[in-house]
Amino acid sequence: MALITCVHAAFAYDGGVVIHDIDFSVEPGDMVCVTGENGSGKTTLIKGMLRLIAPKAGSVVYGEGFSLRQAAYLPQQNAAQKDFPASVEEIVLSGRIAHLGLRPFFTKADKDIARRNMELLGISNLRRACFRELSGGQQKRVLIARALCAQARLLFLDEPASGLDPQITAEVYSLFEDLNRQGAAIVMVTHDPEYAHKRAKKILRLCSGTAVGAQPE
Repeated sequence: MALITCVHAAFAYDGGVVIHDIDFSVEPGDMVCVTGENGSGKTTLIKGMLRLIAPKAGSVVYGEGFSLRQAAYLPQQNAAQKDFPASVEEIVLSGRIAHLGLRPFFTKADKDIARRNMELLGISNLRRACFRELSGGQQKRVLIARALCAQARLLFLDEPASGLDPQITAEVYSLFEDLNRQGAAIVMVTHDPEYAHKRAKKILRLCSGTAVGAQPE
């Protein structure tokens, strides 16, 4: 059963419809790459699937047993995100918030998960640093570590390699592929068609808000 299905869905941004009549589903274990030119609606589609934007037409249906608590989202960075007045460790640990339930505090297990993800992304030495004082590439690694802390069934990644050097990009892509092999479904917006064709199980190509290609690997 699909985790998320868009049924003839249309989404608007700033009053104008930018996604038209999309029929698309994400299955357990999928690695989906969403490609297209700037302004084609890639980010709007992700936000619509997360119900951050209500559909103007059609619907977004979640599969039985799936909820947004089981999803993690790594958005493109905006000015507010880049100016977080928190430490690296605090931001990474905040990825565990969905797992707190009624608990008012993070547990040792939560902190251990945050520590492992900081080690994985090579930012352990920055754990006490203020996020807004980091370079763009360092900030991106912090936000990836935060998303990984959610231990989600489904990861939404909006251009996760932007601002990263080639070596870190390769390491991050490898990390996502490992997570996918372990069972996490991934929906990734990317401007790297070569990566999409090599690694994706499905490719959704958008053009002027319409899907002009949705295909298996």
